[in-house]
Amino acid sequence: MADTRHDWEVDEILALLERPFNDLLFEAHTVHRARFNPNQIQVSRLLSIKTGSCSENCGYCSQSAHHDTAVEKEQLMPVAEVLAEARKAKDEGATRFCMGAAWRNLNDRNLEQIIEMVKGVRALELETCMTLGMLTEMQARRLKESGLDYYNHNLDTSPEYYGEVITTRTYQDRLDTLAHVREAGINVCSGGILGMGESRRDRASLLQQLANLPRHPESVPINNLVQVEGTPLHGVEPLDPFEFVRTVAVARIIMPHSHVRLSAGRSEMSDEMQALCFFAGANSIFHGDTLLTTPNASESHDEALFRRLGLTSRVVEEKHAHSSVHAA
Repeated sequence: MADTRHDWEVDEILALLERPFNDLLFEAHTVHRARFNPNQIQVSRLLSIKTGSCSENCGYCSQSAHHDTAVEKEQLMPVAEVLAEARKAKDEGATRFCMGAAWRNLNDRNLEQIIEMVKGVRALELETCMTLGMLTEMQARRLKESGLDYYNHNLDTSPEYYGEVITTRTYQDRLDTLAHVREAGINVCSGGILGMGESRRDRASLLQQLANLPRHPESVPINNLVQVEGTPLHGVEPLDPFEFVRTVAVARIIMPHSHVRLSAGRSEMSDEMQALCFFAGANSIFHGDTLLTTPNASESHDEALFRRLGLTSRVVEEKHAHSSVHAA
């Protein structure tokens, strides 16, 4: 069984991705079962608190100002409206409330309003997560002081393929933000997007970047590209579902203590594909009909699927015992 490592080579990870499917899933499930209850899924809710008109040119994103999509620009939501959504999420079974703003980076003029959101959501006894673009060291410290539990900042793809998807921000910019978050003592949420035209080796390279961080991300979201009309990646050939499951399985093997989250793209996954992902080690999802601006599987569908598979949602018993960074 794999130990926790931070020295993975791309070829080692590629060899895992190329293993016979049954052998790969057996190992991944064995690793998963040794560290988690295999029948419990952590449930989060994601809310777009500021939508559209982002200055980044991410080729997959409906919110980029560079792309002609149907998304309309909206200003930063008032704190009271965000907290009302958080209460609703808690009533519907979420244990973590994630808030996302379509910014290249957090501006200091918005920081105090963001801090009020964090404090308000924590007061509801929900875990808190933010994704606001790039952060400075000072901003990360302030967010930690406000009680932020998690910060999401995805690497998206491999360093080698990154320039094919985004040119307005460097890969190192993303790594620097993750370093600021970790140094501030906030749990790291970082993963990527599959199905953007990348190669299997690119997927191995992305996983290498995540697994070789000084500390593994506590949460690893794995997105299946949701193709949005008007974006450069609209029309790209969809990823083979088995390749997606393989990537989930390898993420579980090389980051054995992380929560691996099925994120965007679940609305287009069959129940059988999701079941394979859960068996392969995925143990977190987003609840709700929408993820920022893209469709998500409905809550009623998720509840029915959980019943069919004998899964339950994980209740966080010590939601705010985060005096030090630890796995969620």
